[in-house]
Amino acid sequence: MTQAVTQADIKRVATPPEIGFDFWFVIAAITLIGFGLIMVASASIPIAVRNGGGELYYFWRQLGAVGLGLCIGGAILSTPLAVLEKLSAAALLLGFVLLFAVLIPGIGREVNGSMRWLTIGPLTLQASEPVKLAVILYIAGYLVRHRAQVQSEFIGFIKPIGVVTVVAMLLLLEPDFGAAVVLFSTTLGMLFIGGVPLRRFIAWGFVAIAALASLAVLAPYRMQRLMAFRDPWADPFDKGFQLTQALIAFGRGEWVGVGLGNSVQKLFYLPEVHTDFIFAVIAEELGLMGSLAVIGMFVFLFFRILRIANYAEEVNKPFAANIAYGVGLLIAIEAFVNIGVNMGILPTKGLTLPLISYGSNSMMSLCAAIGLVLRVSQESRGTPRPPRFAPGGETRA
Repeated sequence: MTQAVTQADIKRVATPPEIGFDFWFVIAAITLIGFGLIMVASASIPIAVRNGGGELYYFWRQLGAVGLGLCIGGAILSTPLAVLEKLSAAALLLGFVLLFAVLIPGIGREVNGSMRWLTIGPLTLQASEPVKLAVILYIAGYLVRHRAQVQSEFIGFIKPIGVVTVVAMLLLLEPDFGAAVVLFSTTLGMLFIGGVPLRRFIAWGFVAIAALASLAVLAPYRMQRLMAFRDPWADPFDKGFQLTQALIAFGRGEWVGVGLGNSVQKLFYLPEVHTDFIFAVIAEELGLMGSLAVIGMFVFLFFRILRIANYAEEVNKPFAANIAYGVGLLIAIEAFVNIGVNMGILPTKGLTLPLISYGSNSMMSLCAAIGLVLRVSQESRGTPRPPRFAPGGETRA
């Protein structure tokens, strides 16, 4: 007696396309943006009053950035990915132009010793923010065009690394070490997901880490940050001031916090409370429970983006999948670094907490990134999954 499955006994099962966007991704993004507006209002009131503005000065500016960002995200959402793929190289070229322009005296604007901003009429543009998205688009398109070469040949891996190295060098000239680290990490993650062999990925990952560490050690101010990170209490009123004040905020928060709006550290003890160190204010006002809830929301958002990327792969849309992976990595790495800095487990990098910290350029860039992911979700869900085969029975001979 033998068993066999004939063609007649096999059913083609095609999963119909899902309609609309990923609902839970949208909810997670809106929740983080809304919560961020609340925390910006809470953290920035003392600074706004001291600077002569109204109590909600930074809140209204952040709300305006959200509105403008949603318009940008909506424009991206209405743009087919095929068009974005064709424009990816041009976007990268524009990114290079912005990074060069910001270094030119008279064009670039210096703030606190860093040349990171361009003044365009009433607006101020931080060049690194659109460059992050431009690099993601370029790497996503590169992985589609050269996927076989990336997976099998050294040159396929080193070419995009070379491009990102040039971008990172321009960022370091501003200087913006944090953006360079995030961009390099995101690119390496995208290449690894794109199929770079593990051995090659690990080897060049160590090379990148060594190079960035060397740059940190060679720059005196970065070396001071590293030393302060090791033992902030050794110099709590100078080099270790930011970290010690952040740790005090965490200590005051305990389990459930001192209550929304009741932070003491935001009263000019903790610098950059509404930008780089807003998570310390969250920990003080909402405690461990609130901090874990924020971290959990970021984790949830990241996994929803991964689900969207995985669906795009299933329906054979590699460019769309690569974009989603890139955006997910970018948000996750920035959140991890910012929270790590606030908690004292990473050296100070000057990165904001995505979707929560005050920062018009960061918010608009992230809204654009959300628009990209929603476009990926829309196009992927409009495509049926490939047929699956399921045994419909057995015949015996």
